[in-house]
Amino acid sequence: MSPVKAEDLVPHPVKEQFAGVDYCITSPPPWLTTVLVAFQHYLVMLGTTVLIATILVPLMGGGHAEKAIVIQTILFLAGINTLLQVHFGTRLPAVMAGSYTYIYATTAIALSPRYLIIIDPLERFVFTMRSLQGALIIAGVFQAVIGFFGIWRVFIRFLSPLAAAPFVTLSGLGLFYFTFPGVAKCIEVGLPALVLLVLFAEYAAHFFVKGSFVFGRCAVLVTIVIVWVYAEILTAAGAYNERGPVTQFSCRTDRAGIIQGSPWVRFPYPFQWGYPIFCFQDCLAMMAAAFVSLVESTGTLIVVSRYSGATFCPPSVFSRGIGWEGISIILDGMCGTLTGTAASVENAGLLALTRVGSRRVIKISALFMIFFSLFGKFGALLASIPLPLFSALYCVLFAYSVGAGISLLQYCNLNTLRTKFILSISLFLGLSIPQYFRIYEMFFGFGPVHTHSVAFNVIVNIIFSSPATVAAILAYLLDCTHLYWEDSVRKDRGWHWWEKFKSYRHDSRSEEFYALPYGLSKYFPSF
Repeated sequence: MSPVKAEDLVPHPVKEQFAGVDYCITSPPPWLTTVLVAFQHYLVMLGTTVLIATILVPLMGGGHAEKAIVIQTILFLAGINTLLQVHFGTRLPAVMAGSYTYIYATTAIALSPRYLIIIDPLERFVFTMRSLQGALIIAGVFQAVIGFFGIWRVFIRFLSPLAAAPFVTLSGLGLFYFTFPGVAKCIEVGLPALVLLVLFAEYAAHFFVKGSFVFGRCAVLVTIVIVWVYAEILTAAGAYNERGPVTQFSCRTDRAGIIQGSPWVRFPYPFQWGYPIFCFQDCLAMMAAAFVSLVESTGTLIVVSRYSGATFCPPSVFSRGIGWEGISIILDGMCGTLTGTAASVENAGLLALTRVGSRRVIKISALFMIFFSLFGKFGALLASIPLPLFSALYCVLFAYSVGAGISLLQYCNLNTLRTKFILSISLFLGLSIPQYFRIYEMFFGFGPVHTHSVAFNVIVNIIFSSPATVAAILAYLLDCTHLYWEDSVRKDRGWHWWEKFKSYRHDSRSEEFYALPYGLSKYFPSF
């Protein structure tokens, strides 16, 4: 072997903007590419929407008709909230959709004894939904105050790449239990989907031509079509007729009950389940979920800024986006969506998979969400795709989000024990503590914190069941306290790389990426 040249031993340069995308936030692709990639963004978030409704609606006493209406409502609000965020929030190409974060809080409210005493399932569903509406409205106000009053801006101003890396990483990695365990529920559908997506997106796209339209841009769509047809054939051939009910529900394409329960045309409207009910305990539980969602959305938005080719989002813009996310949660509460809104991790990963980070694509995707929510039968047909297929997609898409968090370490000095300590302890405990909370509740039926105050129990259990939130708390506190006063630490933690982005006016690219449209920056300036 030839000796290694000296120029080959030079470290890779640090990149403030990710150069691996073909179309960045301000450069829209051709219209055919825009529409097809936007449709894939709709399909990807549809899996999360269906899963949330499938888990929560039966728990509340609802049937197929109620589940179909809830899915339509979530899709409609997701389209509206995405447009609000893209136009007036951070302006990043982030899809705002239903979040897994709120499942714990919604479940705690749905299983409250005051709702379980209602015998009629439909009456119990409506009563529980009205209580969820009130709780979501208060949670939305709480998050809007944190955002619009600049409270979250203070947090972002002191955030360094070292503190951000653990919780950005765990924003994707912390959702691991929604990925391959979901694939394993129907391995004959999920595993082929996972293999095909990897082959199409990472091998075929580079074997034929880099950025191949069919295999690169549309790998998700091609995978879904092939595996969905395959699942339809298995169902029609009777492959699952003798299997158990759990397997049939996961594998069959005719068991969701959404198509039968969906109306042809329906317009979701405020207070469609009745006027909201405000309960103090429910509101506290949902506010805790909103706080966790706020942390996880922050991590996801950093991923989106990376994969869209933008610079680090200035603190004032971040705070503005969190404020609009609070407005979105208020709208969710008014219409009844079971959960609040957060930045979608899977759609952030899709930006990397397609190499298209354009803002226009996400706007078109939001229009798809609104259209298929109004014409229920069409949306329900797509929602009948087996959930293990979506889980297979998330194995790759969540992994891309993890990669964006790891890439933040390029700004840090990894050869110091301080960096290794903060990074390792926040990642390790960020996974270990939530796993302990989940396993404890699985065995005993309640969380480790089990005092006489139900609201306190739910709040603590929600916060410490989120890997990203635990990692954020640990990394942020340790980074801001451990040897913070030493001069070398400022450079080791990567602070100097993000310092110029901590003020909106210090970098000229902020105006290009984050300025409000329609001349609104004049009336609502960023700092």
